[in-house]
Amino acid sequence: MILGYTADEVRAAEEPLLAQGVPLMQRAASALASRVGTELADRRGQVRGATVVALVGPGNNGGDALHAGAYLARRGVRVVAVCATDAPHAEGLAALRRAGGRAVRAVDPGAVDPGAGDPGAGDVAGDAATDAPAGLPAVWLGDAVAEAYAADVVLDGLLGIGGRGAPRGVAGLLAGLLGDLLEAEDAGAAGGGPRGAAEAGGGPLVVAVDLPSGVGVDDGALPDGPVLPAGLTVTFGAAKPGLLLPPASRRAGRVEVVDLGLALPERPSAARLAPADVAALWPVPGPEDHKYSRGVLGVVAGTPAYPGAAVLTVSAAALSGVGMVRYVGPSSVARSVLAARPEIVAGQGRVQAWLLGPGVDPAHAKQARRLTAALHAALAEGLPAVLDAGALALAPRDLAPWCVLTPHAGELAALLGRFGEEVPRSAVEAEPLRWSRRAHELTGATVLLKGSTTVVVGAGGAVYAQADAPGWLATAGSGDVLAGVLGALLAGRAADVLDDPPLAAALAAAAALVHGRAAEVAVPGGPVTALAVAHAVPATVAGLLRG
Repeated sequence: MILGYTADEVRAAEEPLLAQGVPLMQRAASALASRVGTELADRRGQVRGATVVALVGPGNNGGDALHAGAYLARRGVRVVAVCATDAPHAEGLAALRRAGGRAVRAVDPGAVDPGAGDPGAGDVAGDAATDAPAGLPAVWLGDAVAEAYAADVVLDGLLGIGGRGAPRGVAGLLAGLLGDLLEAEDAGAAGGGPRGAAEAGGGPLVVAVDLPSGVGVDDGALPDGPVLPAGLTVTFGAAKPGLLLPPASRRAGRVEVVDLGLALPERPSAARLAPADVAALWPVPGPEDHKYSRGVLGVVAGTPAYPGAAVLTVSAAALSGVGMVRYVGPSSVARSVLAARPEIVAGQGRVQAWLLGPGVDPAHAKQARRLTAALHAALAEGLPAVLDAGALALAPRDLAPWCVLTPHAGELAALLGRFGEEVPRSAVEAEPLRWSRRAHELTGATVLLKGSTTVVVGAGGAVYAQADAPGWLATAGSGDVLAGVLGALLAGRAADVLDDPPLAAALAAAAALVHGRAAEVAVPGGPVTALAVAHAVPATVAGLLRG
């Protein structure tokens, strides 16, 4: 599990070590340099002779980048620090120079007096005609960007956890221009797809130092300005929530945490489950179990207009290992369900959890009444429930933490609107954690907000962010499959969820992980249909349980 802690929590954990004289910056920089060395060896076959450009701002992240550059220079790497500040970290700058690295000051042509000389006469590798205020040779911004683009690795050390908003001035121009070049390259190489891991085609690998400069450290928000997307983020002491939460998580690439020995709070501000965590959460039957003890899931899904939603939902639930699925709905839909899954039981009966809403149009009076009756029964009896699609439009305001709402951004905006919070879909997409929390506060329910990175907010301050789904999973019926997987988990662990309400959020995150990985198991790297994802769930779960 990756645990995320806020900037204040990390600073508080660092203070006693710094007071003891523990060289945290040197430890962080050494680990960063080691990780970059591994990437260089993988990309080039050797470290010596590579080029690394460090984009350096005024804070400790700039110091980390400079010290890492010094370590790399001693290994035979050509290191150039492009400073976007008049006052880079002094010790880091001295270390880089002693190791044979070079530092320059990027200059915005529009901010330089033409009579002061001709910085364009030099380049990043050679001598420039003008000295920047810190005594650094000055180079035109365009030359600095070109040098970075031609490098093997670029270190983004412009801003750290103390930064607020996007890089500004020369730093913002460096990030924006280099980001535009990389995006244009990827559009040509990959048909317009996003860089993602920043490893499509040529160009440098961008390695964020602690976090991509400018992203919301604690909430994952993106600033109104340029952010240089990273292929790899090497973060120090602990992951920051913004590396896990969307939309900033999509700029972080792979996230690797350097352990600095910090004593952090027991409860993280955000977390991301790993496969081993899912294996520990999954209800695995023992030799004495039977279908009733393994959990019975009641499903109200589908209408004659949308029978496929019911088929997908019950298929996913059955294939996730629940003991029994009871289907409640129109007879024509029940026939489709039984034709696809003969093990499903049609009709009412005792259940341990409910799954409500996939493919249910609230305007279909009979199915809407069945859904409402099942929800009232779940609330009265204290049973876990998944509220998806049509159930979101019928849900009351007062729910329980073992009720899990599963909206996408548009559905969450509509739900908030029903409860007096006028929020456009674009606002939910820009600040998914904020509005998921608000929905949790208004309803008391656990909220699973679907997206390329799924956000889960639950009781006790639980926050999860899962980025396991390939882009191919954005397809019709995919949400029905996710609901079925989650319903099976809640039924299989119904008693545990009632005893430990925050567990509902962990199970929702586990369902999102399995759902995303099942898409890759079904068709690795290619187009996938919702039913294929459902059919891949057993193999996915078996693989996770094997470890």
